[in-house]
Amino acid sequence: QVQLVESGGGLVQAGGSLRLSCAASGRTFSSYAMGWFRQAPGKEREFVAAIRLSVGNTYYADAVKGRFTISRDAAKNAVYLQMNSLKPEDTAVYHCAADPTTPPQAMALKGIARYWGQGTQVTVSS
Repeated sequence: QVQLVESGGGLVQAGGSLRLSCAASGRTFSSYAMGWFRQAPGKEREFVAAIRLSVGNTYYADAVKGRFTISRDAAKNAVYLQMNSLKPEDTAVYHCAADPTTPPQAMALKGIARYWGQGTQVTVSS
């Protein structure tokens, strides 16, 4: 059974930084794409960033380009999201996602993934 467990959320002031982590277990994830989505209150879930574990190619939403960096540790089946220059509009529950066949760009365009984590709250105060 696949499990995705997020950590690293919290409260931070605008302009600050946070690093989210996602640990995956239950499968061999070497061929997987893993990524982050977020959902703010009253809004639809939106794509943030994704990465292919095997080769490291990445894809970002325009809203976070230049501020967020996704990275991975394939040996640990883990992905990370370094979030810098945070804005109040980044406030949301951030969910880790994983998919064995959908590449990062398709994950972004279609907003789909086979497996999801429970999410971690990120709150950015102004």
